Amino acid sequence: MTKMNMLQAINSALDTAMAANDKVLCFGEDVGVFGGVFRATSNLQQKYGKARCFNTPLVEQGIIGFANGLAAQGSVPVAEIQFADYIFPAFDQIVNESAKFRYRSGNLFNVGGLTIRTPYGGGIAGGLYHSQSPEAYFAHTPGLKIVVPRNPHQAKGLLLGAIHDPNPTLFFEPKRLYRASVGEVPDEDYRLPLGKAEVIKEGTDITLLGWGAQMEVIEHAVERAEKDGISCEVIDLRTIMPWDVETVANSVLKTGRLVISHEAPLTGGFAGEIAATIQERCFLYLESPIARVTGIDTPFPLVLEKEHLPNQLKVYEAIKASVEF
Repeated sequence: MTKMNMLQAINSALDTAMAANDKVLCFGEDVGVFGGVFRATSNLQQKYGKARCFNTPLVEQGIIGFANGLAAQGSVPVAEIQFADYIFPAFDQIVNESAKFRYRSGNLFNVGGLTIRTPYGGGIAGGLYHSQSPEAYFAHTPGLKIVVPRNPHQAKGLLLGAIHDPNPTLFFEPKRLYRASVGEVPDEDYRLPLGKAEVIKEGTDITLLGWGAQMEVIEHAVERAEKDGISCEVIDLRTIMPWDVETVANSVLKTGRLVISHEAPLTGGFAGEIAATIQERCFLYLESPIARVTGIDTPFPLVLEKEHLPNQLKVYEAIKASVEF
C-alpha cells in the first residue's frame, strides 16, 4: 500500500494497465510529455513511448472517433477529454457510435475496450466552461457504462475495472478531489466491480445517496444530523450506469427515507431517475417524499459557485425536513 492522492492513483492505474497489456494506449490533449493539464498522465510517454501515450489535435470528436476505430480493431484505448465540459463535440461519436457499435453489428464487432477519462465537476473556481457535471446526458444512452470515484482507492480500482470491462465506459474524475483526497492504495493490480454501490455507513432513520465529490459533502451533513440523534445510512453509488437499484432499494425499505445529492442541476439530473425508480419499488414504505439536493438550474456561475453547489448545510436541511415530515 502506498499513500496517494487521486491523481497519483489514476496515474498508477494507467501505468498498471499499460505495463500488463501492450494494447493499452493513452492519448488526448497534452497528455504526452506535459502529462495532461492536471498531470494525470505524467511520465507515461517517457516510460512507454510515443506510440502508446501521445498527444492528439484539439478536436474532441476526432479523439473519440479515433478511439472507436482503435477499439474496433482490438486495441484498448484510454482516451482523455481534457475537461468534461469539452466532451460535447464528441457526443455524437459516444452516443451514436461507441454505445451502439456492438448492437448494430449483431455482436460481430464492438468497441468494448474503450475507456473515456475526463475531469468533471465544480469546486475549483473554473467558471461555466470548466465545472459542469454532464453524467445524466450519457445515462440516457443504452450501451455505455458511467463511473465516478470518490477517493484514490476507488479511482485506481474502478479505472482498472473500467479498462478491463467489455463495454465502453465513461470515467468521470471529480477534479476538486484530485489533490485534496488522499489515502492508502494498493500498488498491485486490483479491480472494483462496476455497477455495485458501496454502503459507507449503516443507519436506520434515513438513506443518503450520492457519488464523487458530493460524498464528502454528504458525510459532513451526516455528522451534523447525528448530533441531533438521526441515524443515517450513507451510500456511494459509484457507478451511474448501470446503477445498483437493489442496494439503494433495500436501504430505503429499511429507513423509509431518501435524500439524493449531486452537483449537476436539478432538472433532468440523474437523481430524478433514482427517485422515480425507488418510489416504484418502495412506495408503501416511504415515510416522506424523496428529496433531491442538487445544483441550481442555471449556467454554472463563477462568482457564486459556493451558492450554486449543494453544500453540507443544504443536505443537512433536507435530512431534517425529511425526518420531521
